Amino acid sequence: MRAERPRTIALTGASSGIGTSAARNLVADGHRVIVIGRNSERTNRVADELDMPRYVADLDSLDSVRELAASIRRDEPGLDTLANNAGGLVSTRERTADGIETTLQRNVVAPFLLANELADVLGTDRGPDGNAGRVVVTSSAAHRFGHLALDDLDRKRRPWFGGWPAYGAAKLGAILLTRQFSARTGIDAYSFHPGIVVTNFGSESATMRVASVVTGGSYGISPEAGAVGLVRLAGDAEVDAKSGTYFDGLNPGVLSREARDDGLGSALWERLASRIDGREARVD
Repeated sequence: MRAERPRTIALTGASSGIGTSAARNLVADGHRVIVIGRNSERTNRVADELDMPRYVADLDSLDSVRELAASIRRDEPGLDTLANNAGGLVSTRERTADGIETTLQRNVVAPFLLANELADVLGTDRGPDGNAGRVVVTSSAAHRFGHLALDDLDRKRRPWFGGWPAYGAAKLGAILLTRQFSARTGIDAYSFHPGIVVTNFGSESATMRVASVVTGGSYGISPEAGAVGLVRLAGDAEVDAKSGTYFDGLNPGVLSREARDDGLGSALWERLASRIDGREARVD
């Protein structure tokens, strides 16, 4: 169904998986989607298919994220929605060039920076098409087994276990920061769990490879089904839930105790802000 008030939506991770499915459906609904991806070939292919603008950016570089934000600020003054969808599981313990553990940077720090860099663009009460600004963050039910230790965010003193504990902690951090972003900026912000989706997610993970082999690649739902929540939250004229709400699919989901801890969320916000501003040498 065509949207009555089309939105301009910046969508990270739009070059594969649920991001591509969401981009296609949002465009079909009449929205304008800014296709953002890490791989230039895939990003251009999706953008060409949809005849939409595109940017190539690497979340493993905070300078690249800043350049992306500057380009969007320059080219897209009518931005209505930022959908921070990119992220994922990193099966080996690594650091980015910024000195931050890769899972943390891709799922938490880079989206946090991008949202804050674009807050004043999204923060107008109503854009030129009558739309209120909004941020949507792809999280996961995996946040329920996540735990954040502010003095060891990159988990260098903790077991790695194929990256799953770091992934759960990162998705917990994403929810906490979404709630903080809503409270601190007044901009509507939502996080959601898309379900267990059969994509290239965790393709380097032994666990995911075994699941794929055992089930014949049918261990979860399709990218099209996983994208339903993202399409609704990014594109609907209004979201019938309090800003800061976490969704599981199309319905408000159950948060872990830590995910409801706004004191922890505030402390995480301040710690990441100081890292990005250069007041800390690194997050550790």
